[in-house]
Amino acid sequence: MSKSFLLVGGSSDIARHLATMLLDDGHHVTLLARDGERVSDLVGRGAHLVEGDALDEAIVQAAVGHAAGLTENGLAGMAHLVGSIALRPPHATKLEDFEAVIQTNLISAFLALKTAGKAMLKSGTGRMVFTSSVAGSYGLTNHEAIAAAKGGIEAMVRAAASTYAGRGLRVNAVAPGLTETRLGATVLRSDAIREASVSMIPLKRINEPDEVATSMHWLLTGAPDNLTGQVLHLDGGMSALRG
Repeated sequence: MSKSFLLVGGSSDIARHLATMLLDDGHHVTLLARDGERVSDLVGRGAHLVEGDALDEAIVQAAVGHAAGLTENGLAGMAHLVGSIALRPPHATKLEDFEAVIQTNLISAFLALKTAGKAMLKSGTGRMVFTSSVAGSYGLTNHEAIAAAKGGIEAMVRAAASTYAGRGLRVNAVAPGLTETRLGATVLRSDAIREASVSMIPLKRINEPDEVATSMHWLLTGAPDNLTGQVLHLDGGMSALRG
């Protein structure tokens, strides 16, 4: 049966892979994205585009309303894939830069949770997946801003999973390590940094974006109904293993 899914941050590398998987399944896909040109191929395949900022409440409401109206059963799932990163020690971080990381990552995630959750409550079912980071649970040098934002997302996911457990909603997150994306490239800006980063990962390699997308696809469509409040650590063992 065809279902309706909303991807907030729909022009990201991982979102593009996820949208392709959902379209291949025959589902309706709505993309909330600032860069409409970057998803023109997906729109050509049948994806719906709502162009705008994920921090604009009216835009988010419009995207949720559009996705919910595509099927009789409303919005089946939402994935939040908005992200940014700023790697500086606290003493060298401007307050406005810290606030921008919190706004982009955490505030937009809460807005997506609030708006999509309200729509899903009408049908009594739905799945939401949020994007955290290895920095949310693993102490990394100069990651204070992103650690605060992603740690907040993980705590929010657990609380929301509890809030909506009895009302048919499932809320989970993925926490990738470094991934071969446009955002990841801002960190992996030299061979020396790439080598040092890989050396910290037990599996000795960096994520591919389709691996993260596949995990999110599973949480949205194939995960058992009793899986909620969980964070999947897609970091090559970095946050859990020593070796």
